[in-house]
Amino acid sequence: MQVREVMSQDVVSTTPEESIEQVARQMAERDVGSLPVLDGGRLIGMVTDRDIVVRGLAQGLYADAKVQDVMTADVESVFESDDVEDVHDRMSAAQIRRLPVVTEDGELVGIVALADLARLDTDEESGATLEEISEPSTGEHRSFAP
Repeated sequence: MQVREVMSQDVVSTTPEESIEQVARQMAERDVGSLPVLDGGRLIGMVTDRDIVVRGLAQGLYADAKVQDVMTADVESVFESDDVEDVHDRMSAAQIRRLPVVTEDGELVGIVALADLARLDTDEESGATLEEISEPSTGEHRSFAP
């Protein structure tokens, strides 16, 4: 089965020029913890609520700071044609629960979450993936980056 068959297509995104205050409000209104960052429809990064706090506010940035100042630019993503079995491995390796889904040209077309994959499982693969994702990392900040 391919990722396009299980991904969420209704994805809210932001731009690198938007303020972290605006993004935080969008996250609160939609009850999400991360947003893809797009430039002309192409995925260029991800910003999380943790990025806003740790890379922004904790570093002395103000609410009018731009998303580009706190986002993760080196983003792990999957192609819409990737096999869902491979996505488990990618999530485990990167210790993340959601991956942006892009076309071959880098255009964002969806998000695939561990919950999307768990609905397909007849075995314990999602449980194992969640366990690997939840293991303590080496202490470095991992926000969608490998």
